[in-house]
Amino acid sequence: MAHSALAALRLYADLTKPRLLPLVLLTGLPVFGMAAQGPPSLGFALLVLLGIALAAASANTLNAYIERDVDARMERTRSRPLPAGLIAPRAALLFGLALGVVSTLLLGVVAGPAAAAVGVASILFYVFVYTIWLKPRSAWNAVIGGAAGAAAPLIADVAVNGHLGAAGMACFAIVFFWQPPHVWAITLYRKRDYAAAGIPQPPSVIGDEATRRGVLWTSLGLVPVTLAPVALGLLGGIYLAVAIGMNAWFVATVVRLLRERSDEAARRVFRVSLAYLFSLFIAMNVELLAR
Repeated sequence: MAHSALAALRLYADLTKPRLLPLVLLTGLPVFGMAAQGPPSLGFALLVLLGIALAAASANTLNAYIERDVDARMERTRSRPLPAGLIAPRAALLFGLALGVVSTLLLGVVAGPAAAAVGVASILFYVFVYTIWLKPRSAWNAVIGGAAGAAAPLIADVAVNGHLGAAGMACFAIVFFWQPPHVWAITLYRKRDYAAAGIPQPPSVIGDEATRRGVLWTSLGLVPVTLAPVALGLLGGIYLAVAIGMNAWFVATVVRLLRERSDEAARRVFRVSLAYLFSLFIAMNVELLAR
């Protein structure tokens, strides 16, 4: 009995895409220190981060529910609980809605109605604007849809101040502008998967070479965005040094993609993009802790 309960728990946890949640939390964490101009209450920060995690988990679960038929046609997603028939669709829907309700109540009680409203907006945007409207219709879904994946800093900022400020917007912008080169690199080496699922992506619309150039231009455009926290006086030397180094590595990796024109080069950009974003936000937290 205990084994079956644990197995069911793992299946439901898989619906939330748990590998994405640490990155979501990491992007929200430094906002507490920057927005409050000092360390926040540990209990307050942990509860807000839990609310953010639950909101992201709700959005991911509802996305899995809506895309279960699409996931069944893609090699990398067909083994997920819903397309594999391991969880009933209705149960997944109720689970996703419950996570959203709990997230909203928690953020409302701990951080106020404004933070709860931003959390609800992030779920609705991801489900209705990105998943239902943009993704099946537009190859540029990653450009606009990136706003959903960048919501954690906004929720954290509103939780601290009651309104959006420079700290939340700067961190939001970094994640938002990071998404296109990150996602487009995936579409280059997964284009057959996306084509089989009927999801339009740049390689199938404008071609591989134009997509590679798009990855280059968006990665170059990301450079000044990542330096904005320093220009705004939110961060200093530690973050600046890491940002300069990581931008140089990321852009160099993208230039290599244009030269090699291979799936492996695209996979390398994807891997480096993850290390890039993690490093930027870890550097933010390290600098804030060192103050």
